[in-house]
Amino acid sequence: MALEPWLAFFHITSFLAWIVFASSQAALCRGDWLNAAGVRRLARLDRILWFATAAVVLSGLARVWWGAKGVQWYAANPLLYTKIVLFVIVASLQISPSRHYRRWIGLLDTRGLPPAEEIQGARRKIMIATHLMAVIPLPAVFLARGFGG
Repeated sequence: MALEPWLAFFHITSFLAWIVFASSQAALCRGDWLNAAGVRRLARLDRILWFATAAVVLSGLARVWWGAKGVQWYAANPLLYTKIVLFVIVASLQISPSRHYRRWIGLLDTRGLPPAEEIQGARRKIMIATHLMAVIPLPAVFLARGFGG
């Protein structure tokens, strides 16, 4: 079945894109480095990160529906639910920094750069999300090798 490798490729590529753009946000979101252009860049990275988030979800759903193992196998597998719960936590951690970035852009002209505490808070959530995302491949490799079902 030639579809399975393509589904895996798109899912893994989406996952790696998420890591790249979240890591870019974490690197840029530092009080001592951030300037007006950096705030705009953070917002742009954030939009791309949400597209990567959607790509991870959609490619994962495609693997479940059209993959070689089938929906019934995945639906009965607790490892899939482990991945889903971790990913929902990761995605929910993105919400607060996203709101910060949009607000910061709106305030750049009137108030200037955001306070250091806000920058650090946004960065902390990004770092937690990125580190949690790095755990997801563990249940994924077991799932891919037929465990848990």
